[in-house]
Amino acid sequence: MIRDALATVLDPELDQPITELGFVASASVSAGHATVRLRLPTYFCAPNFAYLMVADAHDAVLALPEVSTVDVQLTDHFASAEINAGVAGGAGFAGSFPGEATAELDELRLTFRRKAYLASLDRVASRLGRDPVGLSLGEVPASPELSSLLRRRAELGLPDTPDSPLLLDEHGVELSAGEAPLRLRFARAVRVSIDGNAGFCRGLLRTRYPEVAAG
Repeated sequence: MIRDALATVLDPELDQPITELGFVASASVSAGHATVRLRLPTYFCAPNFAYLMVADAHDAVLALPEVSTVDVQLTDHFASAEINAGVAGGAGFAGSFPGEATAELDELRLTFRRKAYLASLDRVASRLGRDPVGLSLGEVPASPELSSLLRRRAELGLPDTPDSPLLLDEHGVELSAGEAPLRLRFARAVRVSIDGNAGFCRGLLRTRYPEVAAG
């Protein structure tokens, strides 16, 4: 159950579950207390991304009915002490790095949700095998890619009913026939970048923690 909860936590940049990426070193629950240890591909992974993953893991596990207290710790990271203390104390990102961070991470999270949406749009459009211009969501065959796209739309508050246009940009504006080719090429570039970074990070993690490759 705890692994299922952690599987809902995504790396904000890579748009993949931290469980699939190998970022969960251990996770257990005993007598209502959950203990989670996270690890990242390098010692210097961006602290804002790291903070989001630790905070999201904390919230996801604490929401489990069998869990009353949570101890989530990021290990082997240059800012782990600040991140772990900040998340445990509910200080927020700015409070975790006083004098260094001046704002919370809502805008950063929104930026990466929009990128994840564009990547999902490319996956759906590429799978169609036909011109996507003018199609509604209800005309798109069911698939895991479509389910992912609908989740991304819900996160961004974009229309997701069957009669909604398939081709909406990350702000919810429908793409015209003239705009669609260029915008879809951009969506593909975003998707390729995300997938490439995910592969790179997996390689770095396996190099840093050989037991990941062995497992």
